[in-house]
Amino acid sequence: MKEAKEIIRYDQEVLDEILISGLEKLGLLARENDKIARELCMDFALYKDRLLEYNSHTNLTAITDEKEVYIKHFLDSLSAFRAMEIAKKKVELPEGASIIDVGTGAGFPSLPMKIMRRDLHLTLLDSLNKRIKFLQEVCESLELEDTLCLHQRAEEGARMEDHREAYDMAVSRAVAQLPALLEYCIPYVKVGGYFVCLKGPAVEDEIKLSERALKVLKSEIIEVVDVEIPHSELSHKVVIIRKNGKTDKAYPRKAGKPNKEPLI
Repeated sequence: MKEAKEIIRYDQEVLDEILISGLEKLGLLARENDKIARELCMDFALYKDRLLEYNSHTNLTAITDEKEVYIKHFLDSLSAFRAMEIAKKKVELPEGASIIDVGTGAGFPSLPMKIMRRDLHLTLLDSLNKRIKFLQEVCESLELEDTLCLHQRAEEGARMEDHREAYDMAVSRAVAQLPALLEYCIPYVKVGGYFVCLKGPAVEDEIKLSERALKVLKSEIIEVVDVEIPHSELSHKVVIIRKNGKTDKAYPRKAGKPNKEPLI
C-alpha cells in the first residue's frame, strides 16, 4: 500500500482567518456577520478534517497541507460564485435552485458552494464509489439537506429520467478538455440553465476547439470571467455557458466516447 503523505497542520485560528478573509476578498461574506462566520468556520474545519482523515487510507487529494486545502480547494471552489456575481451578464441562482457537480471527486467545487448556500439542491456525481462513500459521510456530518450523492458515470447519469435536463446549473472542476465536459454536463441542464466550468489560464485553446460541441449541444459561451484566488497567485478562467435548446437524444454518447472522440 502506498504510504500516506504527511499532513501539515496549523492552528485552527490561522485556517479560520484564511477562510474569512478569503470570503471577504471574493465578496461572499462581510466580517461583521459574526454568527455566520463562526458557523462557516466550523463547517469548513469539519470538511477539512474528514477529507484529510479519509485521504490517509483512500486517495482523494494530493494536497495534505491544511492551508492549501483552504486555498486550493475551498476558496478555489467558491471562485465560481465570485465569477457569477461579477459577470457582465450576472448569473443568479434563485433560492432552492438545483445544481449537479459532474465528476465531483472529493466534492469540488459544489460542496463548498452548498456549505455557503444551504438552500441549494445538490447532486454530487462521481464514477468512483470510494469518493461517493466519503461524500455521503461528509454530507451527513455537516447535516446538509437536499443533497444526493450519485455513483454513476456522467454519460449514463445523463440518460436517467430524474437527471436529464433536470438542473438549473451544472458545475465542474474536472480536468477533461472543454469539448468533452460540454458533452458530459450540458445534457443535465434545463433549457435556459447554465454550465459553470472552472478552468486554468490556457482555456482559450479549449474554447476554440469547442465550437462544434457548443453547436451540437445547442449552447453558447456567454462569458469567460477571470477570478483571482485569495492568498495565492492562482487564478481561474471561469467559463459560463448557457443552454439554449433541448439536447438531442444521441447525446451524451456511450461511456468513454466523449473523452476519446470529442466533438471537435
